[in-house]
Amino acid sequence: MRQITVISGKGGTGKTVLTASFAALAHNACFVDCDVDAADLHLLLHPTVKQKYVFRSGTTARIDKAICTGCGECIDVCRFSAIDKDIEVDEIACEGCEICSIICPSRAIMMEENLSGEWYVSGTKYGPLVHARLGIAEENSGKLVTTIRKAAKEIAERERLDYIISDGPPGIGCPVIASLSGVDMAIIVTEPTLAGIHDMERIADLAAHFSIPVRIVINKYDINLDNTESIKEICNRRKIRVAAHIPFSETFTESIVRGVPLPEYRRNKITEQIADLWQNITVG
Repeated sequence: MRQITVISGKGGTGKTVLTASFAALAHNACFVDCDVDAADLHLLLHPTVKQKYVFRSGTTARIDKAICTGCGECIDVCRFSAIDKDIEVDEIACEGCEICSIICPSRAIMMEENLSGEWYVSGTKYGPLVHARLGIAEENSGKLVTTIRKAAKEIAERERLDYIISDGPPGIGCPVIASLSGVDMAIIVTEPTLAGIHDMERIADLAAHFSIPVRIVINKYDINLDNTESIKEICNRRKIRVAAHIPFSETFTESIVRGVPLPEYRRNKITEQIADLWQNITVG
């Protein structure tokens, strides 16, 4: 079983479309949408939810008014002003630091785990999909990514699948690190813009830190050929292989609007390129 994560450094480069294309081309694979803050792989894979689980993470203070004496010590000690003069907890302001529960002389304050989101095990025509939905403004997205990747690995082992293909979140933060942990290869999708080049280098540095083999896909390479050459030079200097150059095409947008992975929407030179890319990834 090989684990492959498609990442991008920045949003909007086309990594989800590419991941969905791999889903249509792969056989005997499991898929994970690691972009739990803004999941959208389901829009192209159209999953049927089979199992739903709650995700709990972080804590919020709860005050038992039957025990509370109203001494106000919790108000004085809270650095986030999350407890008002009526000894009521502002759930949004509370950071779950627990200091109020520690100093409360009557032991009236308890820390309760937050319901932060949900995650799902679903079926698609291409194979199992594990995905999630993190609540608005909830934290610990990296922990949720780790949870769904662990579930996907268990499914892949149980069903003897050959691949786990993950659609990673943008950026270089905690959920990205959780998406890359232990994978066999990272596919970095970039574009020939200054922001695309900058963020490609940042995510390449992150992958190098964890000694993860990397392949670069330059999407919309023909919108700025000078920047495409700059990307090639950077990759050559870093000894990173550029695996594909994909031209700009309205076919991408059309397939998204219709909710169909690109290889199933239309066969043309671009879909042939993506098929060749998948073939190269599976053998290399």
